[in-house]
Amino acid sequence: MAQGTVQVTHTGTSRWRRRTGEYASLAAALEAAADGDVLTVAPGTYRENLVLQRAVTLRGPEGSPGSVRIAPVDGVPLTVRASAVVQDLHVEGQDAAAPAVLVEEGTPELRDVRVVTRSAAGIEVRGSARPTVRRCAVDNPAGIGIAVLDGAGGVFEECEVVAAGQAGVAVRGGAHPRLERCRVHHTSGSGLSATGENSALEAVGCEIYEVRGSGVQITGRATAHLTDCDVHRTTADGVTLDTDAVLTLADCRIHDIPENAVDLRSRSVLTLTRTTVRQFGRNGLSVWDPGTRVDANQCEIFDSTGDYPAVWVSDGATVVLDSCRVHDVPDALFVLDRGSRADVVDSDLSQVRNTAVSVSDGATAQLDDCRIRDAATGAWFRDHGSGGTLSNCTVDGTQTGVIVTKGADPTVERCTIDSPAEAGVYVSAGGRGSFQNCRVTGSGGYGFHVIDGSRTTLRKCRTERCARGGYEFADSGADAASGAGPLVEDCTSDESAGLRAPTAPATAVQTVSHSPGLLGAVPGQRTEPEPPAPVAEPEQPARTSKDVLGELDALVGLDSVKREVRALTDMIEVGRRRQQAGLKAASVKRHLVFTGSPGTGKTTVARLYGEILASLGVLEKGHLVEVSRVDLVGEHIGSTAIRTQEAFEKARGGVLFIDEAYALSPEDAGRDFGKEAIDTLVKLMEDHRDAVVVIVAGYTAEMERFLSVNPGVASRFSRTITFSDYGPEDLLRIVEQQAEEHEYRLAPGTSEALRKYFTVLPKGPAFGNGRTARQTFEAMVERHASRVAQLPEPSTDDLTLLYAEDLPELL
Repeated sequence: MAQGTVQVTHTGTSRWRRRTGEYASLAAALEAAADGDVLTVAPGTYRENLVLQRAVTLRGPEGSPGSVRIAPVDGVPLTVRASAVVQDLHVEGQDAAAPAVLVEEGTPELRDVRVVTRSAAGIEVRGSARPTVRRCAVDNPAGIGIAVLDGAGGVFEECEVVAAGQAGVAVRGGAHPRLERCRVHHTSGSGLSATGENSALEAVGCEIYEVRGSGVQITGRATAHLTDCDVHRTTADGVTLDTDAVLTLADCRIHDIPENAVDLRSRSVLTLTRTTVRQFGRNGLSVWDPGTRVDANQCEIFDSTGDYPAVWVSDGATVVLDSCRVHDVPDALFVLDRGSRADVVDSDLSQVRNTAVSVSDGATAQLDDCRIRDAATGAWFRDHGSGGTLSNCTVDGTQTGVIVTKGADPTVERCTIDSPAEAGVYVSAGGRGSFQNCRVTGSGGYGFHVIDGSRTTLRKCRTERCARGGYEFADSGADAASGAGPLVEDCTSDESAGLRAPTAPATAVQTVSHSPGLLGAVPGQRTEPEPPAPVAEPEQPARTSKDVLGELDALVGLDSVKREVRALTDMIEVGRRRQQAGLKAASVKRHLVFTGSPGTGKTTVARLYGEILASLGVLEKGHLVEVSRVDLVGEHIGSTAIRTQEAFEKARGGVLFIDEAYALSPEDAGRDFGKEAIDTLVKLMEDHRDAVVVIVAGYTAEMERFLSVNPGVASRFSRTITFSDYGPEDLLRIVEQQAEEHEYRLAPGTSEALRKYFTVLPKGPAFGNGRTARQTFEAMVERHASRVAQLPEPSTDDLTLLYAEDLPELL
């Protein structure tokens, strides 16, 4: 067969009707071919745009892979619109606006096809097409490797995306392909990407690596299932989910990721089973926003290369860890923000350099039948509203087993704390907590150390072999009668075996100071009737607007925000005085829009604004009620209006603060009930215009979109106040304030080191402004504690000075 010719074997219903013909061009051969015919192409380069519209077989000669090049000057080199077979071809495209291979209809089969192109896509499948693609390779440094669009499907087996200028594999518009044993690497965008409602991606035994974006990106209500896959060596996050995405990972491996191994936001849902996450630079799991959820079963997260918590849960998200292991990390689990929750069952947290479990800012953590080993702090419940439960857990080999501070109120029951270097349980700064049937053994300090008059409850607890004593209650004896200090019932110690419990049940406990190591280490119980509850003191008078504005001025940065609030306050005050003088007062809309990044003080300023309006007599109470989409939007028609009305009633006389208000009006809303919340809110604002001030807040771009698509909402607000990101100087001042509040000092040179640190700190999506500054301070305190704990007799300077070396490392 001559070079440049096409041999066609025509196949009829009978073998006697087979015949062979040769054609000078592929177009002529295709025109003459019928269903079932085989077109064998001689080696050569064909500058034709091929369109397969019959169920034929188009192949190169056997034993000569790559010898047939389909390379037209422009347009689509190969279009398939039938259940044809394409085999052993080399396809080259040059049109940036068109794919190199386009499959539009039928169930064709592509085998051993190599696509080397600079096109919009290497292989594009769309519409009703359901191809089977085997052992094909795509090299497209200008566009997408493989695109499956508009409801198409298909199976890709042992295929490879060698390079892509955008995503390696992109799934959109309700498409649903399946990848088996494929490799995707050296892409400039995501390795695998699925977006849009009804879009679905299934991958089995695949490998995604050397990716400049995220390894796997699922967004916009798309779903994906990955089984026995490897994701590694990405530049951005390993796996990213956003906006109602759903992903299942089973028996997968995610490793060598410089950023977050897995990052979820905006109501996304992730299920992990028997999956390992290791060698990550930031968080192993980073979970944000109300409605976002992770369920992990039999998973392992370990070997962090950065200085961040392995599992981060914030902004109202939920994480469930069942039979998991988290080890060799700086911190194991951080849960923060109201509405955030972590449930950990039958899991191991070990080899943790700082804190195994940290709960703060009103979050909740529940640990059942868990084991915490070799950590600086086992569990730390940090502040007011933070709590949860530790049940049937063991805490072994920590510096301090459990810390409760600043009004946090956890429940710890049937737990054992073994061999803490300092205290088994340490409660201070108004921390509370309830400890029942707990045991502390082998403490290098006290078993239970409760100070500052903290109202902790201890029931049926026991201490054994504690070096400084089983129980120590400091600074509370004088206040015991007034209800301050711990409540202790039926607690024992191996140092007080001879102490007999009273026959009558105890109703109160007298807390006294004790010397370590003596019989009196367990507080004596008394049987007198409990004193009557103290009469509530009258409420303190509300602060004046001048006082509140003084607090506003004391906030770090926010100069433009302070000017806006003062100008608004002045207008309201002058209007009030004009009315008192019998003059007309200009109408001032008090509702506001706050825009800016997280951690820039929007909630704090909203609270102060409410106080100012109350001090001016504009609002009755001035209290703040903070809500988000999850608090307002119900699951069925009618429930949203009820929820919104309830939130509005709670805020009556004060400020209703709606965070991430743009989530009420998503871009692809469809039948979303968020519009019902907006409509209800607009009517309530009109009907009760003087009863509640509404503030909507969120990212700047998203809030601009929100107001543009909801003119009814936009008309209700007087002005937009933009909260700019904090600069290095502002962040430094926040750390200085935190240090002063907690009685630390910055050593010479530390301020300059902090300034440089905040200058070069990456300002990515996880950057939290003020929260980042506070977390930096907390990290410095923990590193300081690890350093000072090694000193036999630390001085006051040792205990208070923070040095540049205490700063967390930058990646």
